[in-house]
Amino acid sequence: MSLQNSSDDKIQVIRTQPDQSLGCSIIDEQGREVPITEDMIQKACRDLDKRLVKPAEKK
Repeated sequence: MSLQNSSDDKIQVIRTQPDQSLGCSIIDEQGREVPITEDMIQKACRDLDKRLVKPAEKK
């Protein structure tokens, strides 16, 4: 599958503990460390998916 293909397939993610940390952070405007959550990643993916430009169809 390439990046141009869209899929509605769902992949189940199983965590050993609910709200388990992903182990990474960002630094906000005030210099505070903010853990990156799965919800943040899911939202970013949805936002990117909305911006996906489908390639022109071949003739």
